[in-house]
Amino acid sequence: MATKLLLLFAIYRLIVVVGLTLDPNKLLRLGVEGQLSVHPSDLKTASSDFGGVKRAEPVAVLHPALPEDVVHLVKAAYESAHGFTVSARGHGHSTNGQAQTTKGVVIQMSRSRVSRIDSINPTWPMVLEKLMYVDVWGGELWIDVLRSTLKYGLAPKSWTDYLYLSVGGTLSNGGISGQAFNHGPQISNVHELDVVTGKGELLSCSEEQNSELFHAVLGGLGQFGIITRARITLELAPQRVRWIRVLYSNFSAFTDDQEYLISLHGQPAAEKFDYVEGFVIVDEGLVNNWRSSFFSPQNPVKISSLKAGGGLLYSLEITKNYDESNADTIDQEIEILLKKLNFIPASVFTADLPYVDFLDRVHKAELKLRSKGLWEVPHPWVNLFVPKSRIADFNEGVFKGILGNKSSGPILIYPMNKNKWDERSSVVTPDEEVFYLVALLRSALDNGEETQTLEYLSNQNRQIRRFCDETGINVKQYLPHYNTRQEWMDHFGDKWAQFYQRKMEFDPRRILATGQQIFKPSFKTNTASR
Repeated sequence: MATKLLLLFAIYRLIVVVGLTLDPNKLLRLGVEGQLSVHPSDLKTASSDFGGVKRAEPVAVLHPALPEDVVHLVKAAYESAHGFTVSARGHGHSTNGQAQTTKGVVIQMSRSRVSRIDSINPTWPMVLEKLMYVDVWGGELWIDVLRSTLKYGLAPKSWTDYLYLSVGGTLSNGGISGQAFNHGPQISNVHELDVVTGKGELLSCSEEQNSELFHAVLGGLGQFGIITRARITLELAPQRVRWIRVLYSNFSAFTDDQEYLISLHGQPAAEKFDYVEGFVIVDEGLVNNWRSSFFSPQNPVKISSLKAGGGLLYSLEITKNYDESNADTIDQEIEILLKKLNFIPASVFTADLPYVDFLDRVHKAELKLRSKGLWEVPHPWVNLFVPKSRIADFNEGVFKGILGNKSSGPILIYPMNKNKWDERSSVVTPDEEVFYLVALLRSALDNGEETQTLEYLSNQNRQIRRFCDETGINVKQYLPHYNTRQEWMDHFGDKWAQFYQRKMEFDPRRILATGQQIFKPSFKTNTASR
């Protein structure tokens, strides 16, 4: 009885706030298995995200217990005369309100205090060992996918640096890390999806079935449907990782070596590295290097001594995966590869650790930052795809110019091969065979230093984008965020017509993912105050 009363209250809020005219009896089916919540703590959580920059309060939050709960809610929004918006939220790690919605309903896809994903389908994640893939709920976190597949000695091929992200969330954007040069992004390693479209239809899609929806949803920013199930490609999981970092003072040598290493993607495993990333070293503080604690107090390389001239340093981060069966050859394989690189000779630092510990490396740094109150702060992040032909100009204008040897968070920079990305997906990349991810993962701190305030960092982000525009560096945003329709059209370029057509086909009332600010709903929302 108590649950039904809460549900009726949630429906009442929908009627009052958004002018819902749908038969309430239809909505009564919502939350029978899951819960449609109006609890203040649920609304507060759904109103913010990791970015801490934007806030939008929904009317209610749905904690689904079955995929059909998602179907019923989206269908109710689609069929309502006035309608309401719906946004899917995973772990809430977006940075510009992408998973938020004002006066609509947020679907909390990841685990919560209200429901456990196990209740949706107790067999998920389902590992099909012989076929080498795993079926997972769209709100499942990658760390839990990894734990499930490792029981069979298997693991997904492509990762993100941080594993506490939802499967549906990363597949809606791309999903990248240092394995992308070899295996492509996570969206290039998907066999099949179950998707609830903006019409409230639950459809299975793949290369062979509903292929237009399949390619639209992958990298589609949540605009075409909500992923409730994903079938992910697996490989044999290595047991251990040799993790190596080397330093450069010369940017050209740094990028030349990175580009050489990713050119080896087609070579046998013994003749290439398994992971290639790089980053700019500004200083050795925790907030600037939270991605790992790799450079420990026992590190024989004194970074400050190498920076005596005041210039920037660049770090190449590479790994070799191995098992006990080939442990005796791993040192030789690494030595052969390192001999072809032009790093500072005295700067080699190596660690050896279990495969799962390497993949989960960022979480350890997260715990350190949380303990110091440095995690739940605003994060004005910018992620850019920069064409290879202009990466040196970007270094001069941004790393050495705008940033001025100062940062308040890690700066990643590493190349990827365009041929590992499927052009049929919704993701937009630069029109060059090799392009770089440049990720400015800054944290805004209230510590009295102007250069670390949210206002200062946000202004710097605008300066960086303006610099690229004025110098003709045709960057594309990864995890894009724009404020106007024209900016979105410019972002998608030749893909805009297709993107728009897909939106009209799969979400014609434009009720999904309105936090992205790409399309406005086709209905007028009620502005009555609560």
